[in-house]
Amino acid sequence: MSKLDDKSLTIYEAVKNIDSGKYVMPAFQRQYVWTTEKIENLWDSILQGYPISTFLFWHIDENNVSSDTFFCDFMKEVRFDSTKKADNINYELREVDLKKTDTAILDGQQRLTSLYISLLGETGIRPKSQRRVTNSQILIKLLVELNKNRIETQDDYNLKKYDIHFTNKIAKIEPSQFEIRNILKDEFKNKDTRKDAIETAIKYVPTDSKDYARELLNNLCTKVYEEKLIRYTEMFEMSQDDALEMFVRFNSGGVSLKKSEITMSILEEYWPSAKTQFGNILTGDYANFSTDFIIRTAHMIYGDVVKANISKQITNDLKNNWKDFSNAFKDTANLLKSFKVNIQRFVNSWNVLVPIIFFVYYNPDYQNFSDGIKSYLHRAIFFTYFKSGTTNKLQKIKTGIINYNYEFSTDMLDQISELRVTESKVEELLNLEKENRISEEILYYLSIDWVKSGLKYELDHLHPYERFDKSSPSGVSMKDWAEWRKLRNRLPNLQYLEGRQNASRQDISLQEYYNDMNSTQQSEFKTNSFIPDTSLDIASFNEFYEKRKEILREKIKKLL
Repeated sequence: MSKLDDKSLTIYEAVKNIDSGKYVMPAFQRQYVWTTEKIENLWDSILQGYPISTFLFWHIDENNVSSDTFFCDFMKEVRFDSTKKADNINYELREVDLKKTDTAILDGQQRLTSLYISLLGETGIRPKSQRRVTNSQILIKLLVELNKNRIETQDDYNLKKYDIHFTNKIAKIEPSQFEIRNILKDEFKNKDTRKDAIETAIKYVPTDSKDYARELLNNLCTKVYEEKLIRYTEMFEMSQDDALEMFVRFNSGGVSLKKSEITMSILEEYWPSAKTQFGNILTGDYANFSTDFIIRTAHMIYGDVVKANISKQITNDLKNNWKDFSNAFKDTANLLKSFKVNIQRFVNSWNVLVPIIFFVYYNPDYQNFSDGIKSYLHRAIFFTYFKSGTTNKLQKIKTGIINYNYEFSTDMLDQISELRVTESKVEELLNLEKENRISEEILYYLSIDWVKSGLKYELDHLHPYERFDKSSPSGVSMKDWAEWRKLRNRLPNLQYLEGRQNASRQDISLQEYYNDMNSTQQSEFKTNSFIPDTSLDIASFNEFYEKRKEILREKIKKLL
């Protein structure tokens, strides 16, 4: 059971502890993300006497950290981009010397870093024309205006009282502007010399502002040296796992973290090179996929995919079996290529791939189960299996694969009601309309033998959509025409074709479109678009629709 101890210290004591290496950050801490404006506002709040919230510290010693526990130092130099936001630079991980380091910051990193770089660090602006990878920067300094006559009047919507701002015009600092870091000079620190130091600092301030300037600098000295503004709770006898949990629960400073960012931070605590290793997977076939995809797959293979709480055990299993794990991703990509499936289709629906990777990981003979894997792929996509309840559904498939002795078969899939093929489900697919994403998926997989990589394909109507807004063909009753109008946007009247063809076709009738082709093109068209042997005239739409619907029904059943 961890013990709590509430304490406080001055800003000066806190920044000196950072400078000496007494304070560090756990490896799972995020990047520094504050803007120059937030730093300015922090100092304004301090001078106005507002509390700057509490901090959470973790006492570390040989009893609660091990050789594989990594930390990082506070940033001593921060560079901001042209929008005044800190450039995202990763901290360097290292082990700590417990003889001089005894505290890790769980909550308060953004505020402490801001105070430290204001007083002891270095700040700069990256020129707008420079890329982030360059080290080019323009130094900036944090100033406070001592001449009250130069301070703009504040309105009710601007609660700043003092003129505190960063400037890059270092050579043009006015005599009435005081650099805040200068408050750490010995003459301000020493109470015996402080009065004279302040008088020297305000020497060139106009007479009517000297009292204001004098009071401001005295206040600044008090806030830095005298008042114990850093109020913190220190956690003792707490393991690193408890520290991780505490971080997730109570980290609230700066920009809120996404769950994936917290998970990645925790992973890096246990495995410092995790992000680099993940990056090796997320290239090539898996470019544009997210780290969440890898983490979810790790839970599927090594842990409980429903709970999905990253743990040291799962991380160790992942690290120790990384070669097999990453090979499962490669093998899965190659397997889908053998199906002629473009894996980039799953960038935003990667849960579909997770069971396949799980199966490939555990069954070296996975290629013998290609038909079962294909059936699963089509069912999961067409039936939108992962539309909701994702983790529970992944667990169902995992359990099914295990219960079937690590075999992937249609019998296994039929045990899961949401993946079971029924006539009613097939009928629902056939009645899908063009705007439904699954219509495009169905025609993509039905056409996969002839689609070419690198080309853009689109859905289009066989009998033009707009034709049904015109008068009915001769011999077709108004009632029938009204019914046909309802069917025009459904799957049996949709085709999959290359974008340039679609653009050139415009709205000509199906019969004219077909007649404009040569015999070879007509044959390919009938094969690729599943055209029934019936009239292509609009007057025969109902017969065309019903016959093509039956062709698609059998094709879809075969895919499933």
